[in-house]
Amino acid sequence: MDVVTFGETMVLFNPISVGPLRYAGLFEKTIGGAESNVAIGLTRLGHRAGWISRLGKDEFGLYVRNFIRGEGVDTSRVIFDAAYPTGVFFKERRPMKESKIYYYRKESAASRLRPDDLDEEYIAKAGFLHITGITPALSDSNKETVYHAIRLARRHGLTVVFDPNIRLKLWSEERVRSELLDVAARCDIVLPGLEEGEVLTGSTDPEEIAAYLLDLGAKAVVVKLGGSGAYYAAVHESARIDGYPVPHIVDPVGSGDAFAAGFLSGLIRGWSWSEAVRLGNRVAAHALTVVGDVEGLPFWSEVAPDPEEQVLR
Repeated sequence: MDVVTFGETMVLFNPISVGPLRYAGLFEKTIGGAESNVAIGLTRLGHRAGWISRLGKDEFGLYVRNFIRGEGVDTSRVIFDAAYPTGVFFKERRPMKESKIYYYRKESAASRLRPDDLDEEYIAKAGFLHITGITPALSDSNKETVYHAIRLARRHGLTVVFDPNIRLKLWSEERVRSELLDVAARCDIVLPGLEEGEVLTGSTDPEEIAAYLLDLGAKAVVVKLGGSGAYYAAVHESARIDGYPVPHIVDPVGSGDAFAAGFLSGLIRGWSWSEAVRLGNRVAAHALTVVGDVEGLPFWSEVAPDPEEQVLR
């Protein structure tokens, strides 16, 4: 695999109508999960990605596995758990506001993920390990699994990429800051959004956020700035990269994962930091134009630079 990732993916029910869920009668079924979003984004961009998780041994679990596998992601290390169910969540589409999410994931199969569920030989053959801050929030065993995965990656020379992906519905802001900063300190690349950076560092300045995380030990930090693009800082260089204009945003959920997939794609291709960030911005812009976590993720043919260009313009 070019990239291996792991975490919870749930069945997502999107209402056909806009407004409070109590009035919604019809839903479309799809999937949602930060890590699988990134894996699917990578396969669409032409890379090999593996996704590890636990799913309930139920119809929803089969649906999630089959959906992700159908996108070309390797799911050979997925475990089906007969004792715990697959999680589900609902999206509430609100006019002129960001969508609201309702989770039903307590005691899900994915929350039972544990360190010995990880295949060391499988991870050792990858180039990158991608993790998010959602996984350690789900349970103590999930948190132990994250630390174990980082140790395995370190042992075998993988680059560890960490997206904080903060979900304050899962734990308090105090715990988020202390625990996710500890994870960030063990990773090579950190990808916070601007608001996440504020939670972690107390600053709203992208340069200060990046400097704080670099001081912890990261080799590079990319602060996602929404429509303004992104700011990156590595040990010897830094720059702000403009975003791509999106005239009409349909659904912002999943754009951060799209950015991660595009950014990782650039790194896998051996591009510079600025080129990789620019590709991340472009992939994220595509994701904003379609309802759903993965439906707007582009294929390489849709975002590839002109053959005569050295970088995306």
